[in-house]
Amino acid sequence: MIVYGDAPRREDPRAKLAALADALRNLPARPPGLSRHAALVGALIETGEVAQALADAAFAERGQDAPSPTGDAAMALLMALARSAWLSWQSGLARIGPVPEAEIAALLAQPMPAVVEPRRAEGFAYYALYPEAYGLAAAALPASPRVIGLRSIGTTLAAVVAAARGAEAPATVRPVGHPFRRELALDRGLAAALLAGGSPSYAVVDEGPGLSGSSFGAAMDFLQRGGVDLSRIHLLPGHAGAPGPEAGEAARARWDRVARHPASFEDLLLHTPRPEHRLEEWAAALLGPAEAPMEEISGGAWRARRFSSEAEWPPIHPFMERRKFLFRARAGTWLLKFAGLGRHGEAVLARARHLHDAGLTPEPAGLLHGFLAERWMEEARPLDPTRADRRALLAHLGRYLGFRARTMPAEAGAGAEALLAMARQNTAEALGEVAAARLDRWKPHLPALDAATRPVWTDNRLHAWEWLLLPGGRLLKADAVDHAAAHDLIGTQDIAWDVAGGAVEMGLTGPERDALAAAVGLEAGRSVNPALLSFLTSCYLAFQLGYHAMAADALGWSPPEAGRARAAASRYAEGLDRALAQG
Repeated sequence: MIVYGDAPRREDPRAKLAALADALRNLPARPPGLSRHAALVGALIETGEVAQALADAAFAERGQDAPSPTGDAAMALLMALARSAWLSWQSGLARIGPVPEAEIAALLAQPMPAVVEPRRAEGFAYYALYPEAYGLAAAALPASPRVIGLRSIGTTLAAVVAAARGAEAPATVRPVGHPFRRELALDRGLAAALLAGGSPSYAVVDEGPGLSGSSFGAAMDFLQRGGVDLSRIHLLPGHAGAPGPEAGEAARARWDRVARHPASFEDLLLHTPRPEHRLEEWAAALLGPAEAPMEEISGGAWRARRFSSEAEWPPIHPFMERRKFLFRARAGTWLLKFAGLGRHGEAVLARARHLHDAGLTPEPAGLLHGFLAERWMEEARPLDPTRADRRALLAHLGRYLGFRARTMPAEAGAGAEALLAMARQNTAEALGEVAAARLDRWKPHLPALDAATRPVWTDNRLHAWEWLLLPGGRLLKADAVDHAAAHDLIGTQDIAWDVAGGAVEMGLTGPERDALAAAVGLEAGRSVNPALLSFLTSCYLAFQLGYHAMAADALGWSPPEAGRARAAASRYAEGLDRALAQG
C-alpha cells in the first residue's frame, strides 16, 4: 500500500542563508526564555537543512560522499548554532552564543548550486524528536568520539551531539540502496579520514530505527569492515525500541550487542528535575497554574475523553498520531499537541488562529517550543452524521470548506499522476487488478486535472469524530490545521479533495454531495470541478483504504485496535469498489 510521501522542495541556498542571517541577528535583542530558545532551535534546523541539501547536491554530482570546502563551511555554521542552542538549554534558556556572522560569510563565499532540495526532517516536523534530547543522550558517550550523522535529520542531530560532547565537527553521510539493505557510498579520502587517527570510539546519529534499521546497519558495516570493533561503536537512535520486522536475525543480534544511547522525549520534557525544561511548566506560564497533573492522551487515549464506551472508539494509526497532553488550569482545560519545531509549528499556529478567528475551530493560546496549546472543549461530543440535521450539516460544511478554499491558498501537494499511482496500487492490492484497471481511464486526463487544481490548505481529516458538537448545537472542527502537512503522500490539494472526503465520511448521497459542492463553490467564489471531484473521490477512498490497512498491520500487538483499523479498511474498500463500478 502507498501512504507515505514527502514532496521535494526546491530552494535557493543563498536566499535561505540570507533569511537565516536576518533571523539570527535579531535573536540577541529578544528576552531570554522559551520563545528565544525555540527561535534558535528553529534556526538550527533550517541550517541543518542547508547543510543536508548541499551535501546531497554534491553526492548527486559525484555519486558518493566526499570532503568539500562547501560542506566543511556548512558544517562549521551548523556547529556554531548547535553550540549556541546547547548553551541556551544548559543555561536554563538564559544564555546564547554569538551570532555566527563569520561562519555565514565563509559559507556564502563557497561555490554552491543555484537550487538545492532540502528534505523535511520528519522527526522535527511530526514526531516530537527534539535536538536537545540528543544532547542529553550524548552525555553517555566516551570522551572525544568521532561523530557520524546519517542524512537527512542526522546532519543536525550529529552537530548537537558533537557540540554537547565537545567533539570535533561530525561527518555527514547518506545511506543509499534498497530501503532494507542500505549501504554507504564514500570516496577513498572520506573513508580514510573517518577511520584514521585511532579514534577510541564512534557515535552514529540518526532518528529511527525504522522497519529494518538498515541505515544504522550501513554505518556499522562500514566501520567494522574498516577494522573498528563493535565495542567502539555507539548508536544514538530516536527511540529505545529495536528495528522493525524487516530486520534480519544477524542485524537484530548486532543491534542487541552494540552500545545504544537513545534520545528520550520523556527525560527531556516530562521527567527532568529542572522546571525550566518541563513542558508542564511552559504550559503553566502561558495558561496559568495547573490544577491537576498533566495527562497524556497520545496513541488514541484521547478517545476515552470523547466517547462513553470503547465500542464507539474510531480506529487509529499508532505511527501517525502526534504526542498530545491535557493541561487543566483555572481557565479551563487545554490540549497540548505537538505541531512541529521551528517554522513547522509557527505555520500551524498561524493557521489555527486564522480558522479560530472565523469561528470554525477551538481557540489557540500559543506555541510552546513545538506544542500548540488549544482549548479542549470538555463539553463537546463527536458528531453523529446519521442523527444530524442534514440541511444544517451541509450548510456548515459548505461554509467551512468554502472559507478554506477562499482564504488559505497553498503550494501544490501531490499531483494527479502521483495520486493515480497511489490509487491504482492500493486498489490492486485490495480489490485486484481488474478493479485497479478501471482507474486507467483517468490517464489521458491527468494534465487537465492538474490544470484544474487550485491548491489550498485542505483539512484532509473530515472524519465524523473530528467534528465537535457543542451543547447548543454549534459545530467546531478539531484537528484542522496540520494534516495537509502530514507525513503522507497527499499534502495540499484542491478543495475538491475535502468535498470528496466530507461526502465519504458523512455518508452523503449523490445529490447531497452535489449540494455540498455547490455550497463550497458559492462560498469560495469558484465552482468545484466535477471531473476533479470524481477523480479525487476514488483517490480519497484508495488512500484511506491504504492508511487503515497499514494501521491494522502495525497494530498486531492489539487485536481490538487492529480489528477497528481492519474494519475501516474494509468499509473504504467497499466504497471504492462502488465508486469504480459507477465510473
